Amino acid sequence: MHATPESQTPQSQTPQSQTPPQDLSPPPRAAEGTSVVWRHDLSASITVFLIAVPLSLGIALATGAPLQSGLVAAVVGGIVVGLMGGAPLQVSGAATSLVVVTAELVHRYGWRTTCAITVLAGLVQIALGALRVARAALAVSPAIVHGMLAGIGAAIALAQFHVVLGARPDGSTLANLLALPQELASPHTGALSIAAVTVLVLICWPRLPGRAGKALRTVPAPLAAIVTATAVGIPVAAPRVELPAWHTVALPGLPHGPVLGIAAAVLTVALVASMESLLSAVAIDKLRAGRGAPGDAVPARLNRELLGQGTANVVSGLLGGLPVAGGAIRGSANVAAGARTRRATALHGVWVLLCAGLLAGLLEHIPLAALAALVMVVGVKMVSFAHIKHVQRHREFPVYAATLGAVLLLGVLEGILTGIAVAVFLSLRRLTHTRITVTEESGVHQVQVSGQLTFLAVPRLTRALAEVPDGASAVITLDGSFMDHAAYESLQHWCDGYRARGGWATLTSRAGTPISVPSGMHACRPWTPWRNHHCTKPGTRAGAAGQLVGGLSAFQRNTAPLVRDELARLAREGQRPTQLFLTCADSRLVTSMITSSGPGDLFTVRNVGNLMPPLGEDASCDSVGAAIEYAVEVLEVGSITVCGHSGCGAMQALLSGAGHEPGAQTPLARWLRHGRPSLARLERTGPIGRGEVALATRPVADDLERLCLVNVVQQLDHLMAHAGVARRVAEGTLQLHGMYFHVAEAQTYVLDAGSGMFSAVRPEVLDAV
Repeated sequence: MHATPESQTPQSQTPQSQTPPQDLSPPPRAAEGTSVVWRHDLSASITVFLIAVPLSLGIALATGAPLQSGLVAAVVGGIVVGLMGGAPLQVSGAATSLVVVTAELVHRYGWRTTCAITVLAGLVQIALGALRVARAALAVSPAIVHGMLAGIGAAIALAQFHVVLGARPDGSTLANLLALPQELASPHTGALSIAAVTVLVLICWPRLPGRAGKALRTVPAPLAAIVTATAVGIPVAAPRVELPAWHTVALPGLPHGPVLGIAAAVLTVALVASMESLLSAVAIDKLRAGRGAPGDAVPARLNRELLGQGTANVVSGLLGGLPVAGGAIRGSANVAAGARTRRATALHGVWVLLCAGLLAGLLEHIPLAALAALVMVVGVKMVSFAHIKHVQRHREFPVYAATLGAVLLLGVLEGILTGIAVAVFLSLRRLTHTRITVTEESGVHQVQVSGQLTFLAVPRLTRALAEVPDGASAVITLDGSFMDHAAYESLQHWCDGYRARGGWATLTSRAGTPISVPSGMHACRPWTPWRNHHCTKPGTRAGAAGQLVGGLSAFQRNTAPLVRDELARLAREGQRPTQLFLTCADSRLVTSMITSSGPGDLFTVRNVGNLMPPLGEDASCDSVGAAIEYAVEVLEVGSITVCGHSGCGAMQALLSGAGHEPGAQTPLARWLRHGRPSLARLERTGPIGRGEVALATRPVADDLERLCLVNVVQQLDHLMAHAGVARRVAEGTLQLHGMYFHVAEAQTYVLDAGSGMFSAVRPEVLDAV
């Protein structure tokens, strides 16, 4: 979900009918030992540690809390959530989304009461996790989430701009805005120059050119910016970091203030921290899945993650730390750096702890203006124009704008409630707002119904239908996604009566397809999931030919109007598939169904046994090789998937030895000999042994299923023998995937090429909210 720099998600908004197969980027082909996994985790933990230290100090500065509280939150978030959380690769620490809330709490109640509120918010999170309501947070409208985080980002950027100018920010966004002209008139030159250097390095560091630039970019941009600004600012007289000794940290005290005010503060911290953590966990899970990260990177368990976040907030508050939440800045850096297990997350917390204890004197040389500039840039990035375009495309901009404005003027919790109220109002308005027009074209009366058709619109609908004269022709077009029972009954009653009076009437959708279909005709909807299509067989025709003609007729009637524009575009532009799908000719394997793909998405090659004959065989095998060459060299696909399936007749024939013995001359026998390398591979490994393939969720059923799995791996090796494929793979522009589809289970399994394990694809993988 693209929510903030701290809760960002890879976005996928492709309609289901045109969605390409899930990106199944393969992990390294070599099996990883314990030492290799440890090395990846250690390297990733150091990278995240280098990002977390300056970011934690900057967030603490922005809230007005003791600077050491940011480091406490980083330590607790890393170690506690790293060991207990349900998203192993997510990295938690001081919450960016709570900067405005925490700053207001510190200003209103003081630091010790703020720590107590953090503890109570953690207890609320633990209770919510125990009640298993974590996924309810994902039901919040993306427009509300984006608007909330954009408002927080704008407030952060505005407040930290005052620090950059050498002043102290006010607790109110409106007050900060009114005081800005005066601060701009007399800025602190030294602080402003240090901040300018920080921002310049943050912007330019990821764009350093050449081989030397590539080597320098291994250092995280936030660390490079802070180090550079500190070095440049040595001769400049400017405020710097002051870390109190560990034993002087102010521990939480009993909350002092109105009970309702304290309760609202606890609810706000718990709600915002939970929302950021859960959405970020889903984002990191998607990022990890897209990179094919191995290890214990199982799909995020959101209720366990909420329990871990709540425990971390309790511990952080008791130790005098900021509120803790998961964030995609640190989490995405963790995944990109190659983290394999939760050890990377926990180790990063250990490094922050050692840094705070051993390098406190070094940290105190950092200018506050540099930290303020770093957090200001993070706040600016939270206001994303991509998010604005996204919500505008879905007609949710009023919700976004109302949430953003209310967060800036009233507060975070008030902003969320405002966004929810506006979203509910718009939903009710869309449900009740229906526009009905009656026009006449060439003697046909067109009744156009725009919007949702509910019982509330029935009186207006009946008045409009009364304008159609008896004995004429009427077409009623419903341009909406919902019609309730009362409206449907009213329309059907009018149509029946109108036809009885000698008129002609029909109900159609926006695409021109009929709303009601006479019984006995094809009742399957055009884009619903696949089901037994024997219903396309007309009663007046016999045999398979009749079923085929019935299916073609159903396509022309129901589906062709929906896909005609898309197919016309593909006819003009030519095919541009991104995937080559090599699978079996078995009639039970419907590639478009299991990959949720549409026209133009897949370049599909099907043959008996999903075989890729090795190069150098006779010319009778050139068909598959030609398709591979065309897809790789001409179409320039980005991935090739070899998909086997359960109950494969070709694999059964190989096991039984029937019809493909040496010297057999039938076409089928000559073809099946290309499966012998798979059979030999199975015999070498046996049921147990090095290189064995396996299913992650259950034992392999029998030798037939084991051969089907082995055959997928063997055909991937044959693909790598193709010069064009090997070259593209070496260049990093082509990826190879292995897949197994169990027909009876309707379950797809994806190959981890390093371990030989086929893992089940789960429906819990969510799209961007």
